[in-house]
Amino acid sequence: MELTVREMRLPETELIVDYFFRRSTPEHLGKLGIDAAQMATPGVWQEGFRREYELPIEERAGLFLIWLASSAPVGFSSCDSIEFGESATMHIHVTEPERRWRGIGTACTLQSVDIYFERLKLKRLFCQPNAFNIAPNRMLQKAGFKYLETCMMKPGPINFHQAVTRWMIER
Repeated sequence: MELTVREMRLPETELIVDYFFRRSTPEHLGKLGIDAAQMATPGVWQEGFRREYELPIEERAGLFLIWLASSAPVGFSSCDSIEFGESATMHIHVTEPERRWRGIGTACTLQSVDIYFERLKLKRLFCQPNAFNIAPNRMLQKAGFKYLETCMMKPGPINFHQAVTRWMIER
């Protein structure tokens, strides 16, 4: 199976909306540390993507990558909290439940890291999954991220206050 990671095209951001609003169960969102009540509507998300794609890369609040297995989408990564030339925070999602725990996340994360460092001219990249979500924490360690800490925080606007494990990779 050939795995490819590349920047998402604007129409492909529908994969993100579909994943969070139609394909993820309340239990899965909870495992990700997401409070569904804090999520804007799909239309608001799509409008936000449209605005982001109009900006030059140096001014964007987010960068979005699609993960493909034999040309079919199997996941995505996004980056926010971007300080161009310095650091950003990465998010990772295998969207096909039957493909989880098969090494796709690790392989695609490694490719994603390379793209983020190159496109955003980063020195450091962070990832902070829910501490109780075992898969991404194990995967980040395998991918060469360094464990920083486990702490209580609200990692983003759609998250609830939770235990997160903070990881970092430098170049």
